[in-house]
Amino acid sequence: MKRGFVFPGQGSQAVGMGRALAEEFGEARAVFAAVDDALDQKLSQLMWDGPESELTLTENAQPALMAVSMAVVTVLAENGVKLSENAAYVAGHSLGEYSALTASGALELEDAARLLKLRGQAMQRAVPVGVGAMAALLGLDFEAVVEVAEEAGQGEEICAAANDNAVGQVVVSGHVAAVARAIDLAKERGAKRAMELPVSAPFHCSLMQPAADEMQAALAETKISAPAVPVIANVCAVPVSDPEEIRQLLVEQITARVRWRESMIWLADNDAGNLVELGNGKVLATMARRIDPRLAATALSTPDDIRTYLEETQGD
Repeated sequence: MKRGFVFPGQGSQAVGMGRALAEEFGEARAVFAAVDDALDQKLSQLMWDGPESELTLTENAQPALMAVSMAVVTVLAENGVKLSENAAYVAGHSLGEYSALTASGALELEDAARLLKLRGQAMQRAVPVGVGAMAALLGLDFEAVVEVAEEAGQGEEICAAANDNAVGQVVVSGHVAAVARAIDLAKERGAKRAMELPVSAPFHCSLMQPAADEMQAALAETKISAPAVPVIANVCAVPVSDPEEIRQLLVEQITARVRWRESMIWLADNDAGNLVELGNGKVLATMARRIDPRLAATALSTPDDIRTYLEETQGD
C-alpha cells in the first residue's frame, strides 16, 4: 500500500509544540529560525512558552503549525526518508494544505510562513469578532448537515457546511444566529452532540470572501512550483499538480468547504491508505480510522515518534 503524508490544521496547536524537536535536531532548529526570520517575529518562543491565548490567535497558530510540520519533514529527510521518495500523495487540512505544498516543494518555507501569517490576519479582518461562529455537529451524516445548514440560514444570515471531516463529524460556519439555529436543528434531528467551537471567525464560508480577495493578491505575487508529489486539494478532493491550478484553489479554499472525508476516501480508493500525519498532535490520524476502515494511520510529532518510524521503515 502506498503512503499518503497528511498535515494538521488549526486546533492542533499547543504550547510547547516543537520544543523537543528543536532540542534534539539541529535541522528542526533551522526550520524554526527560518520561520522566525521570515516573519520578523519570535514565533518559536511563543510556541514553546506561550501564552496559549496568543498562540491560539489565527495569525500565529497557522504559521506555527506549518513550522512544526516542516520540522518533522526536514528531520525525516535528513535521516533518509525524503517525501518525494516515500509519499505517493500529500494532503493538509485547511492551513495544512500550505504545509503539504511546502513539504512537496511547491512553496518555499519562508513564503509559506508569510502567506499563513497574512491568511490568519485576513480571515480575522474579514468578519468582526462576534458576528460569525462555527459549530461541530456530531452524529449526523453530511447530507443531513447540509439540510440543517440550509434551513438555519435565514434572510441575509448564512450558514454552510464548512468542514466535512469524518463520518458523523461535520462543522458548520456562518452568522452567529444562524449557527445557533443549526445547533438546535441538529439536536432535534438526532445529533449526538452539537456545540459551538471556540474560534474567532467563521472560516470556510462565503463570509470569508474579503480574506479570499486578500489572499488572491498575495498568491499572485508568490512563486508556486510543481510539487514533487501530487497534492490532494481541500476544494476538490482530488490530486493537483499544476501550479496555476494550485494558486487558484488556495484562493477558493478560504470560502470553500474542506472536503477532508472525501480526500481520505480518494486515497483509500487509490491504494494510498497508509497515512502518516506530520506535525503537532494526532487529530488526522485519529479521524482516519473513523473515515474508512481501509485507512491505517500513524502520527509523527515527537522525537520518539520519529525514531520509531525510522526504525520501522528501514529496508522498506
